[in-house]
Amino acid sequence: MYSLSYHRANSINDAAGQLSADADAKLLAGGMTLIPTLKQRLAAPSKLVDIGQLEDLRAIQRDGDKLSVGAGAKHAQVAASAVVKAAIPALAALAAQIGDPQVRNQGTMGGSVANNDPAADYPSAVLGLGATIVTNRREIAADDFFKGVFETALESGEIILRFVFPLPERACYMKFPHPASGYAMTGVFVACTKAGVRVAVTGAGPGVFRWREAEAALTANFSAKAIEGLHVDASGLNADLHAPAEYRANLVKVMATRAVAELAAAR
Repeated sequence: MYSLSYHRANSINDAAGQLSADADAKLLAGGMTLIPTLKQRLAAPSKLVDIGQLEDLRAIQRDGDKLSVGAGAKHAQVAASAVVKAAIPALAALAAQIGDPQVRNQGTMGGSVANNDPAADYPSAVLGLGATIVTNRREIAADDFFKGVFETALESGEIILRFVFPLPERACYMKFPHPASGYAMTGVFVACTKAGVRVAVTGAGPGVFRWREAEAALTANFSAKAIEGLHVDASGLNADLHAPAEYRANLVKVMATRAVAELAAAR
């Protein structure tokens, strides 16, 4: 058993101070990824700085044409929020599909996005909606935030405070979940925004990405038929014991088609 200390932060400033004083310290919010990682000895931080109890990080509010969700908001909170359901129903629906009840009642949006697991659901909504990630130091556009497998633009000691989502005209998330974990083997978030259509894909590749060809096709003609002639390149997509890259490439197209069909039918 390795040595490990625990600090329950009483504010964001307190947490930031703890991180700056110890380069090997790690933030703890819901712990849905960090705790299993510690158990498997894949990480050995000197200290855990717990921010899971900070109420300021759980606020959800709408301000005009924007929705702000605190980084500490739990998945179940997002899924059940009347504010989220009224502003961006697709975001609430996405949160309701994450993991199982235990995970949804413990995991947080900030923890999921900061971890940037290639199969996580939230990154597709953050990127698909063109959200802004607000930290204790700056604001980061979603298009600049996700860098690859478990990598983001966050710097050492930087803490996500909240996510600011521009309200879309309409949006939908469709995913093919792994039957055991609930993670997205492939998930597609389609959003119709004032600037055009955005299509974000999770689970299929080494990180969340935008399907630009589909965005262009759907901006010109928003219909399932607009996707029929598109090709998803399987090279570089994930291949494992659950599915080869070619299967995931097909899933991207299938999930996107389903999302578009649902949005078109709801108009």
